[in-house]
Amino acid sequence: MGISSHELHKEFPQYSDLIDELKSNDPRFDEKFREYAELDQEIEGLEKRDAPISDDKLHRMKQKRARLKDNLYQALVSNDKAS
Repeated sequence: MGISSHELHKEFPQYSDLIDELKSNDPRFDEKFREYAELDQEIEGLEKRDAPISDDKLHRMKQKRARLKDNLYQALVSNDKAS
């Protein structure tokens, strides 16, 4: 299985401008965005280095990333409808 980037702008290119806007204007979105980005980079780094980590821990990290992405997506959809 290949290692892929889950950077939010790549995951949701249709919301690229809105992501940038919310990062600048919504502190809660920005905080979640940063948490997501840091976790994604950590996971990607572990996978690239084939670092010694238990499958269970890596799975939990990926689950957390998925939850954060879901929360960010919901914020994007909500703010897109409000526009």
